[in-house]
Amino acid sequence: MERMAEISTAANPTGSAEAAQKTVFSILFTISFSHLLNDMMQAVIPAVYPLIKDSFHLSFTQIGLITLTFQLTASLLQPFVGFYTDRTPRPYSLSVGMGFTLIGLVALAFASSFGWVLVSVALIGMGSSVFHPESSRVAHLASGGRRGLAQSVFQLGGNAGSALGPLLAALIVVPHGQVHVLWFSVAALLAMVILWKIGDWYKGHLFLRAKKAAAAVGDLRPGFTRRQVFFAIGILLVLIFSKYFYMASMTNYFTFFLIDKFKLPVQQSQVYLFIFLAAVAAGTLLGGPLGDRFGRKYIIWISILGAAPFTLALPYVPLVWTVVLSVIIGFIIASAFSAILVYAQELMPGKVGMIAGLFFGFAFGMGGLGSAVLGRLADLTSIGYVFQLCAFLPLIGIVTGLLPNIEGKKR
Repeated sequence: MERMAEISTAANPTGSAEAAQKTVFSILFTISFSHLLNDMMQAVIPAVYPLIKDSFHLSFTQIGLITLTFQLTASLLQPFVGFYTDRTPRPYSLSVGMGFTLIGLVALAFASSFGWVLVSVALIGMGSSVFHPESSRVAHLASGGRRGLAQSVFQLGGNAGSALGPLLAALIVVPHGQVHVLWFSVAALLAMVILWKIGDWYKGHLFLRAKKAAAAVGDLRPGFTRRQVFFAIGILLVLIFSKYFYMASMTNYFTFFLIDKFKLPVQQSQVYLFIFLAAVAAGTLLGGPLGDRFGRKYIIWISILGAAPFTLALPYVPLVWTVVLSVIIGFIIASAFSAILVYAQELMPGKVGMIAGLFFGFAFGMGGLGSAVLGRLADLTSIGYVFQLCAFLPLIGIVTGLLPNIEGKKR
């Protein structure tokens, strides 16, 4: 019945106008589930690093290059995809992009050399570069004005998938071998079907309204000069650098840190990585709604700078407290991205897709660059030193004070 009502409002301008003011939770949860599947498959890549490292006798530098290859292909194309679809929406590109991920997973399952691993993760990255800008636009259009909430629901799916990936890899791939990555291609097929249905909704229900909204909204927020907007965007990108360089140390090297410091087996270390990523998923849901209510600037400030005391302590505590602190850090720092993205989209309301592509792409790029740099640093020093150094990154969150308060006073 809900689906029929949605199709009816697409054909009825009055109904469409009324629907535009309502949050379409069915679409938000569906696109969030698609995000879960997408990021779950991506999370398989770092989750199988210990297995690939032993199989191909790789160094930490080569492990970092795998992540860099994935993140660069996932990041460089995203702003261009978003810029293009701001002008010419392509509802079914979501499903087509997932096809690249499917091919990449199959290639990774049968990769027989370091070079083929790089090709495989590059294909998965290309799928991600199409998925994130357009799916973020779907969440924005289905938000009914509650943009922070919509982005948090959307991000919750992605972070939940990132948490599930290592856990499933520990259960499916690590005990049985690299070829069992092939099981994750089933998730890619499921995601392609779901995203095709999302494309139907996007085309039939929101296509015309998306074009009208883009035509009606200016490129810049009223009352701000282009220089002020670009300065604020620059500050937000610095914050993304801080967050995702630190996240690169956790998502790619936390298992190695636990194995090195506490002599844990691979599977147990991946369970602790899952716990950290589950905390990230839980924290994600708070950032958007709290930003809607109290102001995004304050949430950005708390979520990055507020993690610093815990990141500074983490490299020096015993195992139990390492796990506890990782949960606290994941929960706090996770709320930043939704608030940052919506803040940036409100600075440039006529460039929703481009901003989504820029920030997702930059986040992925910083994650990839961070992985490569930190991998090289681990080879030159030690994995423990890497975590001691990265502990200072959240202190960069102090530059949040330079952001303008674009929302006025919140209750």
